[in-house]
Amino acid sequence: MKEILILSGKGGTGKTTVTGSLAALLKNKVIADCDVDAADLHLILSPQVEKVHEFWSGITASVKTDQCTGCGTCEELCRFDAIRLDDTARIDALECEGCGVCAHFCPEGAIETRDNLCGSWFNSRSDFGPMVHAQLHIGEENSGKLVSLVKRKARELAESTGVDWLLVDGPPGIGCPVIASLSGTDLVLIVTEPTKSGLHDLERVLELAGHFKIPVAACINKWDLNKGMSDIIENTCKERQVPLFGKIPFDPDVVKSIVAAKPLVEYSSGPAARAITEMSRVIERWAA
Repeated sequence: MKEILILSGKGGTGKTTVTGSLAALLKNKVIADCDVDAADLHLILSPQVEKVHEFWSGITASVKTDQCTGCGTCEELCRFDAIRLDDTARIDALECEGCGVCAHFCPEGAIETRDNLCGSWFNSRSDFGPMVHAQLHIGEENSGKLVSLVKRKARELAESTGVDWLLVDGPPGIGCPVIASLSGTDLVLIVTEPTKSGLHDLERVLELAGHFKIPVAACINKWDLNKGMSDIIENTCKERQVPLFGKIPFDPDVVKSIVAAKPLVEYSSGPAARAITEMSRVIERWAA
């Protein structure tokens, strides 16, 4: 089994569009969406949820107002400015980091902590294969832990069913969720765009993947909108010995396929769909 992770270094480059089309083209696979903060692969693949699982992580503090004397000890000790004093202490849930210091030192035992329900993760089926995905609740943290959970469950499913591919739609950026998604990956496919920020973000992901010694390849989306910058990106890939798996031209059908909630290659046979189809053949040759 080969595990491919699609990254971009930023949002909006076409990462999920590429992943959705590869999900339609590659056979015998399990699909994972590790963009848990703003999941959107399900909008293209339309999976049917079979099982819903709760994701618990961290703790939340709350005040038992009938026991609180308003002494201010918790407010003085809180390093995150999450506590305000009125008649009693008040905890701002968005500012609270769940460290538990306030509960530990409260002289009246008026603050309690409880496990925090952060989101949900799902086992689903789609027309393109089994899918594991998740959704973090609004304002919640610990997305790196949820990404690790999604990857682990998707890999377990892939290994138990004997598929050929584990296809992972990664988070944007280079932070904790991306680092969590890199674990165990055989290849990182970086989707970039012909802009200065696209080049910058490509280089950031290359450095991150290089730190973990993970093989990388790249593709340039909408390459023909700025051919000069596309040439610079292509030369950068050559200098860094990064194979360029594909160059996807601008195609209005991409937006239309998203509106229609379909993978591009299922909706269109236009130039972008043909480029991604050819890229899937390159990926299959790489895996052979």
